[in-house]
Amino acid sequence: MSNPLTSLLDEIRACELCKADLPLGPRPIVRAAKAAKLMIIGQAPGTKVHESGVPWDDKSGDRLREWLKVDKDTFYEEGRIAIVPMGFCYPGREERGGDKPPRPECAPAWHEWLRKHLPNIELTLLVGTYAQAYYLGKRRQKTMTETVRRGADYMPEFLPTPHPSWRTTFWLKKNPWFEDEILPELRRIVVRLL
Repeated sequence: MSNPLTSLLDEIRACELCKADLPLGPRPIVRAAKAAKLMIIGQAPGTKVHESGVPWDDKSGDRLREWLKVDKDTFYEEGRIAIVPMGFCYPGREERGGDKPPRPECAPAWHEWLRKHLPNIELTLLVGTYAQAYYLGKRRQKTMTETVRRGADYMPEFLPTPHPSWRTTFWLKKNPWFEDEILPELRRIVVRLL
Protein backbone atom coordinates (compact mmCIF):
# COMPACT_ATOMS: atom_id res chain seq x y z
CA MET A 1 0.00 0.00 0.00
CA SER A 2 1.50 3.34 -0.99
CA ASN A 3 2.07 6.14 1.48
CA PRO A 4 -0.29 9.08 0.67
CA LEU A 5 2.34 11.69 1.60
CA THR A 6 4.99 10.00 -0.53
CA SER A 7 2.56 9.89 -3.45
CA LEU A 8 1.73 13.59 -2.99
CA LEU A 9 5.41 14.54 -2.84
CA ASP A 10 6.01 12.53 -6.02
CA GLU A 11 3.16 14.46 -7.69
CA ILE A 12 4.58 17.80 -6.56
CA ARG A 13 8.07 16.88 -7.79
CA ALA A 14 6.60 15.95 -11.19
CA CYS A 15 4.53 19.16 -11.43
CA GLU A 16 4.80 21.17 -14.64
CA LEU A 17 1.88 23.51 -13.93
CA CYS A 18 3.78 26.68 -14.84
CA LYS A 19 6.49 25.13 -17.02
CA ALA A 20 6.07 27.74 -19.78
CA ASP A 21 6.90 30.56 -17.31
CA LEU A 22 10.03 29.04 -15.76
CA PRO A 23 13.31 30.15 -17.35
CA LEU A 24 15.24 27.10 -16.12
CA GLY A 25 12.33 24.68 -16.42
CA PRO A 26 10.46 22.96 -13.61
CA ARG A 27 12.37 21.45 -10.71
CA PRO A 28 10.00 21.45 -7.72
CA ILE A 29 11.91 21.39 -4.44
CA VAL A 30 10.19 20.27 -1.25
CA ARG A 31 11.08 18.13 1.78
CA ALA A 32 8.59 16.68 4.25
CA ALA A 33 7.73 13.64 6.33
CA LYS A 34 4.65 12.85 8.40
CA ALA A 35 6.59 13.04 11.69
CA ALA A 36 7.79 16.63 11.10
CA LYS A 37 6.84 19.09 13.84
CA LEU A 38 8.26 22.26 12.35
CA MET A 39 7.43 23.59 8.89
CA ILE A 40 9.41 26.31 7.16
CA ILE A 41 7.58 28.10 4.37
CA GLY A 42 9.93 30.29 2.37
CA GLN A 43 9.74 32.09 -0.94
CA ALA A 44 11.06 30.04 -3.90
CA PRO A 45 14.35 28.37 -4.79
CA GLY A 46 17.14 30.55 -6.16
CA THR A 47 19.50 29.44 -8.92
CA LYS A 48 21.90 27.66 -6.54
CA VAL A 49 19.07 25.69 -4.96
CA HIS A 50 17.58 24.94 -8.38
CA GLU A 51 20.94 23.51 -9.40
CA SER A 52 21.56 21.45 -6.24
CA GLY A 53 17.96 20.41 -5.57
CA VAL A 54 18.56 21.07 -1.86
CA PRO A 55 16.36 23.75 -0.22
CA TRP A 56 18.12 26.62 1.54
CA ASP A 57 21.45 25.42 0.13
CA ASP A 58 22.88 28.93 0.03
CA LYS A 59 23.90 31.88 2.24
CA SER A 60 20.25 32.54 3.14
CA GLY A 61 20.04 28.97 4.42
CA ASP A 62 23.18 29.47 6.49
CA ARG A 63 21.60 32.51 8.15
CA LEU A 64 18.28 30.71 8.67
CA ARG A 65 20.05 27.77 10.34
CA GLU A 66 21.92 30.26 12.54
CA TRP A 67 18.62 31.87 13.51
CA LEU A 68 17.25 28.45 14.46
CA LYS A 69 20.53 27.27 16.03
CA VAL A 70 20.34 23.95 14.17
CA ASP A 71 23.05 22.20 12.21
CA LYS A 72 22.65 21.05 8.61
CA ASP A 73 21.98 17.42 9.54
CA THR A 74 19.09 18.40 11.82
CA PHE A 75 17.79 21.00 9.36
CA TYR A 76 17.56 18.46 6.55
CA GLU A 77 16.05 15.65 8.62
CA GLU A 78 12.60 15.46 7.02
CA GLY A 79 11.11 13.73 10.04
CA ARG A 80 11.82 16.87 12.06
CA ILE A 81 11.51 19.82 9.66
CA ALA A 82 9.30 20.11 6.60
CA ILE A 83 10.64 22.62 4.07
CA VAL A 84 7.99 23.98 1.73
CA PRO A 85 8.41 27.08 -0.46
CA MET A 86 5.55 29.25 -1.68
CA GLY A 87 6.72 28.46 -5.20
CA PHE A 88 8.45 25.10 -5.62
CA CYS A 89 10.51 26.12 -8.67
CA TYR A 90 12.97 28.90 -9.47
CA PRO A 91 10.81 31.73 -10.91
CA GLY A 92 13.50 33.70 -12.76
CA ARG A 93 15.01 37.16 -12.29
CA GLU A 94 13.42 40.59 -12.31
CA GLU A 95 14.80 43.11 -14.82
CA ARG A 96 15.81 45.40 -11.97
CA GLY A 97 17.60 42.58 -10.10
CA GLY A 98 16.53 40.03 -7.55
CA ASP A 99 14.40 36.97 -8.10
CA LYS A 100 10.83 37.19 -9.34
CA PRO A 101 8.03 36.43 -6.88
CA PRO A 102 7.02 32.78 -6.44
CA ARG A 103 4.68 31.57 -9.19
CA PRO A 104 1.10 32.28 -8.05
CA GLU A 105 -0.22 28.87 -9.16
CA CYS A 106 1.95 26.86 -6.82
CA ALA A 107 0.69 27.39 -3.26
CA PRO A 108 -3.02 27.15 -4.15
CA ALA A 109 -2.37 23.93 -6.06
CA TRP A 110 -0.36 22.11 -3.39
CA HIS A 111 -0.15 23.71 0.07
CA GLU A 112 -3.54 22.69 1.44
CA TRP A 113 -3.01 19.06 0.41
CA LEU A 114 0.48 19.01 1.81
CA ARG A 115 -0.56 20.49 5.16
CA LYS A 116 -3.33 17.87 5.47
CA HIS A 117 -0.67 15.16 5.16
CA LEU A 118 1.51 16.71 7.89
CA PRO A 119 -0.64 16.30 11.00
CA ASN A 120 2.20 16.70 13.51
CA ILE A 121 3.25 20.24 12.55
CA GLU A 122 3.16 22.37 15.69
CA LEU A 123 4.72 25.54 14.30
CA THR A 124 5.02 26.98 10.81
CA LEU A 125 7.66 29.63 10.17
CA LEU A 126 6.43 32.13 7.61
CA VAL A 127 9.71 33.31 6.12
CA GLY A 128 9.25 36.56 4.22
CA THR A 129 6.33 38.57 2.92
CA TYR A 130 4.97 36.08 0.37
CA ALA A 131 4.38 33.37 2.98
CA GLN A 132 3.00 35.91 5.44
CA ALA A 133 0.57 37.36 2.89
CA TYR A 134 -0.70 33.93 1.87
CA TYR A 135 -1.12 32.44 5.34
CA LEU A 136 -2.02 35.48 7.43
CA GLY A 137 -4.08 37.34 4.86
CA LYS A 138 -5.93 40.25 6.47
CA ARG A 139 -4.48 39.35 9.86
CA ARG A 140 -1.01 40.54 8.90
CA GLN A 141 0.12 44.06 9.70
CA LYS A 142 0.74 46.89 7.21
CA THR A 143 4.45 46.07 6.91
CA MET A 144 6.58 42.97 7.21
CA THR A 145 8.41 44.61 10.12
CA GLU A 146 5.17 45.13 12.04
CA THR A 147 4.03 41.58 11.25
CA VAL A 148 7.29 40.09 12.56
CA ARG A 149 7.24 42.38 15.60
CA ARG A 150 3.73 41.12 16.47
CA GLY A 151 4.68 37.48 15.89
CA ALA A 152 3.20 36.37 19.21
CA ASP A 153 -0.24 37.31 17.84
CA TYR A 154 -0.03 34.42 15.36
CA MET A 155 1.27 31.80 17.75
CA PRO A 156 1.15 28.89 18.32
CA GLU A 157 0.35 28.07 14.67
CA PHE A 158 2.57 30.58 12.85
CA LEU A 159 5.64 32.68 13.49
CA PRO A 160 6.57 35.26 10.84
CA THR A 161 10.22 36.10 10.20
CA PRO A 162 12.00 38.23 7.63
CA HIS A 163 13.69 36.47 4.75
CA PRO A 164 17.29 35.66 5.77
CA SER A 165 18.88 36.94 2.54
CA TRP A 166 21.82 39.37 2.45
CA ARG A 167 19.25 42.14 1.90
CA THR A 168 18.07 41.56 5.48
CA THR A 169 21.41 42.65 6.97
CA PHE A 170 20.40 46.33 7.01
CA TRP A 171 16.92 45.43 8.35
CA LEU A 172 18.51 43.49 11.22
CA LYS A 173 20.66 46.50 12.16
CA LYS A 174 17.57 48.75 12.18
CA ASN A 175 15.52 46.24 14.17
CA PRO A 176 17.76 44.74 16.90
CA TRP A 177 14.67 43.53 18.77
CA PHE A 178 14.41 40.65 16.27
CA GLU A 179 17.72 39.13 17.37
CA ASP A 180 17.30 40.20 21.02
CA GLU A 181 13.68 39.15 21.59
CA ILE A 182 12.28 37.01 18.77
CA LEU A 183 15.22 34.69 18.05
CA PRO A 184 15.72 33.50 21.66
CA GLU A 185 12.03 32.55 21.84
CA LEU A 186 12.16 30.87 18.42
CA ARG A 187 15.22 28.88 19.50
CA ARG A 188 13.48 27.73 22.69
CA ILE A 189 10.53 26.50 20.62
CA VAL A 190 12.81 24.75 18.11
CA VAL A 191 14.65 22.92 20.92
CA ARG A 192 11.32 21.74 22.32
CA LEU A 193 10.00 20.60 18.92
CA LEU A 194 13.16 18.86 17.75
